[in-house]
Amino acid sequence: MTLLAFDESQSRSLSHSVRATALVFEDPVSKRLLEQIERIAPSDATVLIIGETGTGKELVARHIHALSKRSQGTFGALNCAALSENLIESELFGHEKGAFTGAVATKTGWFETANKGSLFLDEVGDLPLGLQAKLLRVLQEREVVKVGSRQPVPVDVRIIAATNVNLEEAVAASHFRADLYYRFNVAAIQLSPLRERPGDILPLTRHFLKTYGDRLGYGEVKLSPATELTLLNYDWPGNIRELENAIHRALLVCPGNRLRPEDFKLSGVRISESGPVVSTSSLESALQRLCEQAPPKLFEIIEETVIRTAFEFCEENQVQTAKLLDISRNVLRHKLGMYGMLPNGHKKLSDDTELLA
Repeated sequence: MTLLAFDESQSRSLSHSVRATALVFEDPVSKRLLEQIERIAPSDATVLIIGETGTGKELVARHIHALSKRSQGTFGALNCAALSENLIESELFGHEKGAFTGAVATKTGWFETANKGSLFLDEVGDLPLGLQAKLLRVLQEREVVKVGSRQPVPVDVRIIAATNVNLEEAVAASHFRADLYYRFNVAAIQLSPLRERPGDILPLTRHFLKTYGDRLGYGEVKLSPATELTLLNYDWPGNIRELENAIHRALLVCPGNRLRPEDFKLSGVRISESGPVVSTSSLESALQRLCEQAPPKLFEIIEETVIRTAFEFCEENQVQTAKLLDISRNVLRHKLGMYGMLPNGHKKLSDDTELLA
């Protein structure tokens, strides 16, 4: 599994109100994304990353930098939505001593700091129009002029921009310069929301369980099968950041070492017309590995595993197990007997009803 994790100690970003701290590439959608990143990264092309808040845009930007020929250079990151127009200009281009009130010393901007490296501009769609024109000139001329100076300074920086707004619509509404949009949109990467890559949910969950479990000094914490279904069927409007916070909160309130659905405060689940939406990518991968091994009685191994898992999930309740598997109770009892799953010679039919085998 390919996992990208954010290291707080490496961050020099000014503001990250909502940020994904981990990203995996297990879902087929994410695997295609990784292939695209690996194709784009070695070039020096400007990259535009588009995606909802919390989908992992900075992690993708950092991975592009790590895979590029600039990997030994500085990776700078600036949230364009966090600062005023004047302050962003100073942060990007730097300023001379005395250029404005409070400028008590000369300051180097991010373009100079990231020279020979990469500069990540998050929420670039929120840049004021006046600053957009200055940024366009820097990209065209490859030089910056500090605030309060007239001396241009050459820079060699790869720009990786990110936004959660539709820049084409912003251009049409005259909120974003078309020429700057074309400069940014040389290589576009679309990050799908977490709800559209469900195969990533459980691997991310296990990562956050270990991360926060270690921080809290807990032993191994597991998910019940019902909890896994709950997480898979939730929409995650806040994407990876929301999942991380949900795991952290659940660990704090969970009374044992097994997380239950009630330990999560989720507002709803994603239901399709045919029932809950679940991911089959992990199951398909496991079956593929089994087929490659070609063990004897493969079908029986798979069938027994499915029945045993469902039986344990339903706490050995035959009625509920038969309903879950969508088979008759008689068929279920036959299979349970075949695989030796009838404890003490009894068949448990319901919480308060038992029949002798």
